Amino acid sequence: MAKSSRQKQKLLYILKMLMEQTDENHGLTVAQIIEQLEAKGISAERKSVYDDLEVLEQFGEQYGYELLRQKTNTVIYYIASRQFQLAELKLLVDSVQSSKFITAKKSHELITKVESLASIHEGRQLQRQVYVTNRVKNQSETIYYAVDDIHRAISLDKKITFSYLEWALGSGNDKIYKRRRKDGKEYCVSPWALTWDDENYYLVAFDSEAQDIRHYRVDKMEHVQLSDESRDGKDVFDEFDMALYSKSVFGMFGGKLSEVRLRFENSMVGVVADRFGKNIFVREDGENHFTVDVRVALSPQFFGWLFGLGDSVQIVSPSEAVEKYKEHLNTVLSKYTDH
Repeated sequence: MAKSSRQKQKLLYILKMLMEQTDENHGLTVAQIIEQLEAKGISAERKSVYDDLEVLEQFGEQYGYELLRQKTNTVIYYIASRQFQLAELKLLVDSVQSSKFITAKKSHELITKVESLASIHEGRQLQRQVYVTNRVKNQSETIYYAVDDIHRAISLDKKITFSYLEWALGSGNDKIYKRRRKDGKEYCVSPWALTWDDENYYLVAFDSEAQDIRHYRVDKMEHVQLSDESRDGKDVFDEFDMALYSKSVFGMFGGKLSEVRLRFENSMVGVVADRFGKNIFVREDGENHFTVDVRVALSPQFFGWLFGLGDSVQIVSPSEAVEKYKEHLNTVLSKYTDH
């Protein structure tokens, strides 16, 4: 590279040094900056470096970082604040590391990129392992491309087609593998939203054939393609509440949606708030209980949640929900009556 070309890049090299090598606990002197510039074949006088630092200080005030100087035995310059604080970067790293759907390889790549947003000194603090009990990392990176295609379809107002996978037992029931649902027949739906629930990505879409809202786990979607057809279901999604939908279908397992009245012991108020939100309407029911009305999918996952709360909760109405829960309990109990 020509000398004149490098000279024009001097200001950029100084900013790069400061971003990579300095923070509140580490700084660079003008002499150190000049030394590193000369190592790159860029000559610099002290006055020109001071001028450059002043320009970078003014620039930082507008664009998300703060360049400060500190005088001890000598004057040092350092980046005092950045667009992302160290605590925020740690949160991002922990989220990536603990995420089940991000592969180990992609986790490493993303964390390396996050580290570049801090100084090399603070970056070492981000090289940490987050251990989550029984965490199984996804082995395929196709989910990233599927998510991108879904976002593109939503942006272009197009339907998508895909194959949908499910787990199955192999011959001799000794091996678990994935197979395509509906004998490989493609699904065709109108994508409207992506949501995150129980550490999985889900597509929430409108199924024109069923005239209903359906959801699909993105890591089970294969060969996602944009269709030439425009999306259906706009009138349905204009009234759609994603937060309410996620609360209703418990772990994104479907079932018939029903208005259910539940009766809880007062000590369960925290459990109810965590599950349904603090704005849910609560009615007193005697001195020791309260009731809530919720819209939920009457699925085994919902019944399992109820069972985990023991006798602290009771389905009050409708009778259909009560009978379904009793039927579910009896079915489970029947597995143990002969033992």
